[in-house]
Amino acid sequence: QVQLVESGGGLVQAGGSLRLSCAASGRIFSGNTMGWYRQAPGKQRELVAIMLGGGSTTYADSVKGRFTISRDNAKNTVYLQMNNLKPEDTAVYYCYAFRVNAYWGQGTQVTVSS
Repeated sequence: QVQLVESGGGLVQAGGSLRLSCAASGRIFSGNTMGWYRQAPGKQRELVAIMLGGGSTTYADSVKGRFTISRDNAKNTVYLQMNNLKPEDTAVYYCYAFRVNAYWGQGTQVTVSS
């Protein structure tokens, strides 16, 4: 059984920052892929940032240079530091993990006002 619990969403003005956290419990280990997706109203869920077990990362072009994914293996937690937020970053952000199967968190709302 794997559980992913996100926190850190909220309302912020454009140009501001937020840090999302996702704590994994169950059989998710440092060698497993973890990351973040988001879904805006009326749009498909899209990749934001992902970190493979070896530590390599991939970012969506729209967030490169503004968002940073990191991981604390001791706490089994993945973070998403979001800087210089834009209104188009408004979405529900979902934590993702993969070990044999894909697992999703419940989502946390991020709203960026202009």
